[in-house]
Amino acid sequence: MLVSIPPPPEPHQPQDPYQPPQPPPGPHAQDPFAPPQDPYARGPYGPQGYPGPPGSPGPYAQAPYAQAPYAQAPYGAGPYPVWGQGHSPYGRTPAVNGLAIAALVLGVLCFLPAVGLVLGIVALTQIRKRGERGKGMAVAGMILSSAGLALWVLALATGGASDFWQGFKEGAGARSGFSLAKGDCFDMPGGTFDEDVYDVDEVPCSGEHDAEVFATVPLSGGSFPGDDRVTQVADDKCYRLRDAYAMDPWALTDEVDVYYLTPTSGSWDLGDREITCVFGPVDDKGTLTGSLRADETTLDADQLAFLKAMAAVDEVLYQEPEDSAEGSLTADRTWAADAGDVTGEQAVALKARTWSAKARGPVAALVKDMRTASREWAAAARAGDADGFYEHYETAYGYVDGTTTVTAREALGLATTPPAYGESSDTGGGDRAGSDSDSGLDV
Repeated sequence: MLVSIPPPPEPHQPQDPYQPPQPPPGPHAQDPFAPPQDPYARGPYGPQGYPGPPGSPGPYAQAPYAQAPYAQAPYGAGPYPVWGQGHSPYGRTPAVNGLAIAALVLGVLCFLPAVGLVLGIVALTQIRKRGERGKGMAVAGMILSSAGLALWVLALATGGASDFWQGFKEGAGARSGFSLAKGDCFDMPGGTFDEDVYDVDEVPCSGEHDAEVFATVPLSGGSFPGDDRVTQVADDKCYRLRDAYAMDPWALTDEVDVYYLTPTSGSWDLGDREITCVFGPVDDKGTLTGSLRADETTLDADQLAFLKAMAAVDEVLYQEPEDSAEGSLTADRTWAADAGDVTGEQAVALKARTWSAKARGPVAALVKDMRTASREWAAAARAGDADGFYEHYETAYGYVDGTTTVTAREALGLATTPPAYGESSDTGGGDRAGSDSDSGLDV
């Protein structure tokens, strides 16, 4: 028996996802080359074109939505936007216009008001074109700049700008008392040290001036310590620092006194934490000429060695007991022993140094007198009574600041006029401490 074997089915071909689906084969397949049918052709049952009952002749009518129900445009085409084409990232805030910021700053500071006004106008134009932020700042800058420009015009018309500029120049040439530094010379605006000082005029030390700063003393603490405490610190520190700045006491004549500028409770709150120690004339109407500075910055090696030796002797002599009555003989003899020791030690130091040819002879003569004075101080320290003490005391003091001292100073180029020391009572000896004045100024 012959059996008809159907041919094997063709391999399944995947459908192109971008092509419309093909209708299944069969008796109802539509001819792809046939002309399109009228979607509104009337069928047996009315205008909708519904097919007739089974067995009726002719093909079924096509409904209007039956054409290519799966057709679609190529991927990416159509009315929907593609990501990244012509759209800003999600949530991004527009930038602030830089000219708007500049216009506001110039308007607030009232600096170059015309420029601030122009920048504000340009900023508004850029903001409108670019969609940036900052319109409010631009408008505010324009308003403030307009007001500042009007004030400048008014000042120029009335002469106020000229007065302002003159005051600015005067203020620029003045220095606050808080900012004075060691070595500065200045004039007092009021011409006197008996009133509060708010600013001073710095001037060269080579010419005439009212005062010269020789030291500054920093103060610590969170709250103002009080006027009395500040004055006490100034009295103690300024007179000690005086000798470090003016190492040659002979250069300080009796026409020069020590003053100081001290903080007030008001200036303390503004950050003023410093006492300024100054030299000034004793007479309010007097002035100083030239600098009084005599330290390592202005002296040569021989001058420094000589002044340091003399300062060591003077430091002990300044410690002479104030009461020289007979009841204090024990204290006087102790002090005289110290004076003899320091005088002898400094004589040895001066002799050991190699001096210039001009100063060698005068210094040698001074060393000889200092050794003699040392022996007299030692004799005073061994005295059994007050008469014996004062006999050696007066002899020893005769060598202090004597002729050989003046000659040695002259050879070294130092001041040669001995200072005028006050006389101590009951002794006839010199009061080496000098006269300390209570000269405080508030700043």
